[in-house]
Amino acid sequence: MLSQIVRPMVHTQIRLLAGSAAPRSTLVNLLSQWLGFLGVRARVTHLEPDTNRIYVSFCVEKPEACDPRDWQHILGKLRCTPGMPLAAPFEPTPAQQSQLHRLLAHMIQAGQGEGPIPWENLRPQLMALGFDEATLAGIRSQLSNPQPLEAVLADLDPDVAALALARAVGIAMLDRRINPSEDSALNALLQAMGRTVS
Repeated sequence: MLSQIVRPMVHTQIRLLAGSAAPRSTLVNLLSQWLGFLGVRARVTHLEPDTNRIYVSFCVEKPEACDPRDWQHILGKLRCTPGMPLAAPFEPTPAQQSQLHRLLAHMIQAGQGEGPIPWENLRPQLMALGFDEATLAGIRSQLSNPQPLEAVLADLDPDVAALALARAVGIAMLDRRINPSEDSALNALLQAMGRTVS
């Protein structure tokens, strides 16, 4: 998968960025390059560092593989709401959080196979992926009550699917490989996301 190639490359480039004598221009080039991996041509138009964040503005071209009708549909929707402030970060409801925890627990089970989950070994790895205590507790609770993927994906909320995908890939890549069960789960998640697109 793409992440197997890109993630180690990104890690290496971050290390190079930290030692760069020209971090601003280096970061601008890296961000554009990373989007290029996805087939998106982008140019950084603004970059401003803060204490814990780097604010970046992009000019994004139509992706090469994008259907012209889809692109025009996107542009039309954006033009209908000029000047509208950007949405706040997605904050899942308790029901959505539960659905997210079920999805992530299933990804862990897909990676571990049969048998008990070694939670004490797994927990630090999940923390390194940025999961907070509430998410860790929710995942652990769901691991005690495993469900088939079809049940996990039933009535999938599109916002939860979008939030889950990157985290699911991160879980799958904990051991630096994606096994057939993980691959099937990721593909099923992508298909479920596709069904939510209008």
